[in-house]
Amino acid sequence: MIDKSPETPFLVVDLDAIALNYLTLRRLMPQARIYYAMKANPAPEVLSLLAGLGANFDTASIFEIHQCIAAGIAPERISYGSTLKKEKDIASAYQLGIRLFAFDSLGELEKIAAHAPGAKVYCRILMNNEGAEWPLSRKFGCDVDMAYDLLLHSRKLGLEPWGVSFHVGSQQTDPTQWDKAICTTAKLFSALKQAGIKLQMVNLGGGFPGKYRAETAKIETYINTITNAMHRYFGDDIPEMMLEPGRSLVADAGIIQCEIVLISQKSYTDNKRWVFLDAGIYNGLSETLGECIKYRIRTPHDGTEIAPIILAGPTCDSADILYERANYQLPVNLKVGDKIEILSAGAYSNATSSVGFNGFPPLKAYYI
Repeated sequence: MIDKSPETPFLVVDLDAIALNYLTLRRLMPQARIYYAMKANPAPEVLSLLAGLGANFDTASIFEIHQCIAAGIAPERISYGSTLKKEKDIASAYQLGIRLFAFDSLGELEKIAAHAPGAKVYCRILMNNEGAEWPLSRKFGCDVDMAYDLLLHSRKLGLEPWGVSFHVGSQQTDPTQWDKAICTTAKLFSALKQAGIKLQMVNLGGGFPGKYRAETAKIETYINTITNAMHRYFGDDIPEMMLEPGRSLVADAGIIQCEIVLISQKSYTDNKRWVFLDAGIYNGLSETLGECIKYRIRTPHDGTEIAPIILAGPTCDSADILYERANYQLPVNLKVGDKIEILSAGAYSNATSSVGFNGFPPLKAYYI
């Protein structure tokens, strides 16, 4: 537990742990270019650290691109990975020197052609995200048949058809999902080659897991699955590979410390205590929505008798319930004022914290 800490809630991030995660991934897959998905945690301290280690950066907005440029990151190390971009933002990115853009629709492709002439483009294809604890649904990507037509059309628009991307879902617990995605991608590469377009790159996305409540395979298993699939489906003609890790680099490096505000029951016959924290969905724990991401929790009373609880945040919003159905159990002798720790909270926590819902300030963060 953290002693002599500032007022809760707050996030503490261990930069050495992030560095180790990055260097491990680079060691396991040296043939791939690593683009940190900075949306997971865009803190200047994280960007500076990873930039110094040689990372590239996947950005989701012109604002993230400006953050990278301000941190001294060269534009050739930046990918504009969102498939939803304003025309003026495409133009601004192009003026800053960005030359690698994602798309998944004709409308987006036409915007890129108009405002980033000659740029390299890659098309994102749909995946079903089976096995992911935080699925990415149908918001991103297009069917393979459409991707084929769009990549052919990109050349007619004066762009350089560069590659294909996919994402198997965040916190992916099933490494074999990459095998399926790579098989589909290789078939698309082959079809386009027959049509006269030789693509150069496969963007394998992110999805590598953090250490939450459920056990997952080791990172070595994921990388071995990917490497074997690339050799199986592409043979000796393996294209350039991109990885876009976010969660797996920063999640386990962070801990949120929070305080118990109230412990109550809703009736005399209620067999579950309600435990209210000073951090909730709006204070750094947005990934508990739908009880998707199940954080590990550490208390001062671990090792003593436990009982079922419902865990909730501090705001006057009935949606601010973290866990009600996921069978969380905490020590029976918890008391108001106890400090508890939410583990592996370095990803999508302070980055998604409200700027002031109910007047609560954004989650404070400390990088050590």
